[in-house]
Amino acid sequence: MVNRDDIGSWLNGPPSPGGSAWPGQRHGRPQNGPGSIARLGPRIGAVAIDWALCSLVSAAFFNWDSVATLLIFLGEQILFVGFFGYSIGHRLLRMQVQTLTGRPAGYPTATIRAVLVCLVVPALIFDIDQRGLHDRARGTVLVRI
Repeated sequence: MVNRDDIGSWLNGPPSPGGSAWPGQRHGRPQNGPGSIARLGPRIGAVAIDWALCSLVSAAFFNWDSVATLLIFLGEQILFVGFFGYSIGHRLLRMQVQTLTGRPAGYPTATIRAVLVCLVVPALIFDIDQRGLHDRARGTVLVRI
């Protein structure tokens, strides 16, 4: 009898290159715990927290202007990720942006990464290691701390 494993299925998803068993294994990251790749749920939560805080500032000072909200979000990402390695949302959900060598991102990397996050699409396209195009462009990864 022929079964699904014999013929394969698009439901199984694409094959994993290099036999990576979990996101980040190719980069020497653990499967769970500190240093492991942050998963999609906390990432979305962190962006929602950051956007909500920036919206409150925009509402208080700029009559809820959408361009002001985006610029405040951009500034928050550059300032906090560049200095600390994490935004307010990242910190609340225990994540940090690091280089592939494990160091905090720094300002040049944070600036380019933040601009790409504000463009939205690069953050929505990610690889098998759950690194978006914005992270791949600067050699960074969002990890659990």
